[in-house]
Amino acid sequence: MKYIDGAQRPPRGEYDMDVVILALDRAEDTVAAIRSALDQTGVSRHVIVVDQGSRPEALARLAEAVHGRSDATLVALDRNTGVPGGRNRGTAFGHGRVIVGLDNDAEFGTTDTLVRMAAALDAEPALAALGCRIVIHATGEDDLLSWGYPVARMNRAGGTFETATFVGAGHAIRRAAWEEAGGYDESLFFCWEEYDFSLRAIAKGWKIRYRGDIVVRHKVNPERRVSWSGERWFHFVRNRLYIGRKSGQSWLALTPRMAAYCVKAAWNGYPRDTPRAIGAAIRMARGAQKVVLPPAARAYLRRTDEGHRGNLLTRLRQEVLAVLPGTGQHVTDHPGLQATEASIRAIRLGGSGPASAAAMHSASS
Repeated sequence: MKYIDGAQRPPRGEYDMDVVILALDRAEDTVAAIRSALDQTGVSRHVIVVDQGSRPEALARLAEAVHGRSDATLVALDRNTGVPGGRNRGTAFGHGRVIVGLDNDAEFGTTDTLVRMAAALDAEPALAALGCRIVIHATGEDDLLSWGYPVARMNRAGGTFETATFVGAGHAIRRAAWEEAGGYDESLFFCWEEYDFSLRAIAKGWKIRYRGDIVVRHKVNPERRVSWSGERWFHFVRNRLYIGRKSGQSWLALTPRMAAYCVKAAWNGYPRDTPRAIGAAIRMARGAQKVVLPPAARAYLRRTDEGHRGNLLTRLRQEVLAVLPGTGQHVTDHPGLQATEASIRAIRLGGSGPASAAAMHSASS
């Protein structure tokens, strides 16, 4: 990891928070995210920007944003190590008691967001991490494609509840829990890294909480939104099956999930990528360190996640026969399916109906 600009190191003494922002081009959005973090008041914090291969002109722009500052550092990696790899390196650079993750196309909702994150963690000593409410930057409406929880809980988007994971776009992790759980699994590269971390924290007795009153504004531009592709689907399936094996599930127990992924892939036009992902998961799982989920952790998962997913038919509609964003599918292509936003809004308003691709990001999908 190479130092580029800003402070050579974080403060030597104790301070509250490290804000870790990953960068890969998109310089202006990243600069806005950095400014949002630097504008936070009421806490001691250090902003750590980890560049993972930006073009020279973009890297220079990031350097300008932190130049001369004692509370921000820009470092660069020699390659793109993925989301978990970049976050691990940024986290290791600092030593604040709380680690905050902010996507480089997001901004904190208010200048006291970090204060509220710290207060939330201080109020619950058993809390390992909290996920923020992710809203669309331009409108303030919920970013439905960043909803990472059971769809039935969408009607509590403005509230709070215990959960089995959190959304990476805006979150906070207690460093003590981070160290005990072992950080992110870098072999995942991207997709499911937050869930994997959460499982290991939950196995050690920690809890995870969604806080709908703590907001992060996400820039959702249809032309720039990462859509699903065969490669993204590959990582999604591979990583989730790998995590299942790590948490002690047999391949026989994972067979229904694999079958569901095959159906979903065919439904969305990616029939060849699922077998490839299954094979990769088998290879990844060989020799992987197992995460033993004690009875208390399994009960926690049933209470916070599985218990909110409904019966088999509901899960089939909401999690299997759902359209992935960016696949070119439309409501008329599959009778009975509703469009992404209309479906979740119906649930939030107390109605029913099949869920959308947002369900793909929830813990047990």
